[in-house]
Amino acid sequence: MADYFLKLADAEFMITLIVALATFATIVTIASPILKGDKLNARLKSVANRRQELRAKQRAELEASGRGQLREKPKSYMNQFVEQFSVESLFDTKAMKSRLYRAGFRGQKPLVTFMFFRLIAPFIVFAAAMAYQFAFGVGGATPGMKVLLSFAAACAGFYLPNIFVENLIARRQEALEQAFPDALDLLLICVEAGMSVEAAFNKVASEIGQQSVEMAEEMSLTTAELSYLQERRQAYENLAQRTGLDGIRAVCTSLIQAERYGTPLAQALRVMAQENRDIRTQRAEKKAAALPAKLTVPMIVFFLPVLFIVIMGPAGMKLMAL
Repeated sequence: MADYFLKLADAEFMITLIVALATFATIVTIASPILKGDKLNARLKSVANRRQELRAKQRAELEASGRGQLREKPKSYMNQFVEQFSVESLFDTKAMKSRLYRAGFRGQKPLVTFMFFRLIAPFIVFAAAMAYQFAFGVGGATPGMKVLLSFAAACAGFYLPNIFVENLIARRQEALEQAFPDALDLLLICVEAGMSVEAAFNKVASEIGQQSVEMAEEMSLTTAELSYLQERRQAYENLAQRTGLDGIRAVCTSLIQAERYGTPLAQALRVMAQENRDIRTQRAEKKAAALPAKLTVPMIVFFLPVLFIVIMGPAGMKLMAL
């Protein structure tokens, strides 16, 4: 044991031990980054995998809804008809696509279907009007007048697809306006809880679906676009363009500014949620204030005659009995 302690106290042994430890520490220091691997690449890979999962999930949900199949092919005969007669050159396809987006239709199939019916609707209406007038007849109308009325019906039939799409746009925008303040509240809660914008949009899309399918669909599309578009600004602009609502456009502008200048996102969402809630309340108050004017004509037509009969009926019966 004494020899062991004497050997440890030897200067040459201590120098050798220190050099060995220093050499080992140097090797460990140099080799540790290589052994640990590239954490940045691993994290980027995990983020990319997560985006792929979100994209696949949103795509599956949209395809299951029946209205989000972006790659649906149009009917062959419709496509051939549109290509043969060069129907696309007759219409403003860009504006038409924007209107169809607002109505909830995406892809090439709704565009081809709309152009097809826009072109053949006048002929269908003309044939139906001619068949009706010559089969059932219009009192005192000559054959020339019947043909003229059929041409007038054909002109009206040219605008029937537009009227149909406009009605769909109005109903969809009304549904979005009703659900958007609640969606903003949910988005604000998710952002304040520490979620990213993509995760917040995805969470809101899954929660708001029970109240509004349209809002859930728009949130799902925005989540997918945030995942794969190069610029997040484009995803917000697409959301504003698809909906065509001033409230959603203002929120998208706030999100773009927060993304660009680094302003607090939660504060902007809180202000916009309160504004949209106030707008919804004002809209409901406006409808309630318009009810008396709308009820005036039904009251005059239906209530007042009955009231006069009840009041004047007994007196009339007595006069008839004299």
